[in-house]
Amino acid sequence: MSLAEQAAPESFSNAPSKPSLVGLTRAGLADALREIGTPEREIRMRVSQLWHWIYFHGVRNFDAMLNVSKAMRQKLAEHFSLARAEVVEEQVSADGTRKWLIRMAPVDKFDKGAEVECVYIPEADRGTLCVSSQVGCTLNCTFCHTGTQRLVRNLTTPEIVSQLIVARERLGDFPGLTPPDNGLIPSGEGVRAVSNIVFMGMGEPLYNFENVRDAVEIFSDGDGLSLSKRRITVSTSGVVPEIERLGAESGAALAISLHAVRDELRDRLVPLNKKYPIKELLQACRDYPGASNARRITFEYVMLKGVNDSPAEARELVRLLKGIPAKINLIPFNPWPGAPYECSDWGTIEKFSDIVFNAGYASPVRTPRGRDILAACGQLKSETEKLRARARMAAELD
Repeated sequence: MSLAEQAAPESFSNAPSKPSLVGLTRAGLADALREIGTPEREIRMRVSQLWHWIYFHGVRNFDAMLNVSKAMRQKLAEHFSLARAEVVEEQVSADGTRKWLIRMAPVDKFDKGAEVECVYIPEADRGTLCVSSQVGCTLNCTFCHTGTQRLVRNLTTPEIVSQLIVARERLGDFPGLTPPDNGLIPSGEGVRAVSNIVFMGMGEPLYNFENVRDAVEIFSDGDGLSLSKRRITVSTSGVVPEIERLGAESGAALAISLHAVRDELRDRLVPLNKKYPIKELLQACRDYPGASNARRITFEYVMLKGVNDSPAEARELVRLLKGIPAKINLIPFNPWPGAPYECSDWGTIEKFSDIVFNAGYASPVRTPRGRDILAACGQLKSETEKLRARARMAAELD
């Protein structure tokens, strides 16, 4: 069955006011079942059934749950839905990268439905989904487009998980679905369209710790979405107090948005550095539970022309990271409208990379993906503000 042959996902704006079970943890599903009077002796079995159909099969209606009794399916349908987030816009880059503007369900009568962007990056042997953890961002990193959008709120666990559910559905990555025929999508025996998750979209994940932690647990549950925790990476700009907790409670891989080797410069690029300077941040990395040569910490370093790209800074980066099992991702700066920086010249990037590599660190240069649709690293910004500004302007002209 192709995606086009299936009924479109129910729009939240028209959906009945029933809570959705999509995105709930096992404990959340158990609580939902108790609310409708399910006997306690059945809870564990029913949770396993729901989990399998929601997260392994990605079903859209309760009637598809074939091993659940008809009476139980009817009862579930009376009280709950399987509605997922709504794709407002999809853009496909020339290189196969896909960006979705996704609208979540309203959380209360004052909420019109949060809108966030997530990005799918296909490669020959893997597919990476870049998910958001907040609506907007509060960190104001000066090289990042997302940082120009004010923070609205944290995303809930179901809203984070919903991004993967929507992506797998759109990509035909659930059993019985057919991938779209436009654009590169990994396929073949043992290959999944979405094999990796990176929390590198909108927001600072460690300012939304509990919801991110619970989303990682859902992503990695072997009876459902079944992604390896080694393939789930949480990127932080340096919320030091939560770093140890991330390793201890989630087991996810850690990435650090570093970008500078001196506090003076990092204070400007990543203002959070004024609260948690480089020395404290790197000590937290040295103490990160589970870090080893087999599970290295990724340090992200955006290459800004004439700002942080000198050979001296490359050598200082090597010195700072001594003793930390690390790899260093060099990211060519991705421009966005009004950006105050330029990307370093390619020769400068290569020289920087050579210094880091010769010191014994893997230093891949991240190939920019999706630049033509503003889907590359640092370019995400929900269109919500722009659309609302146009609406206000139109109203004023009426």
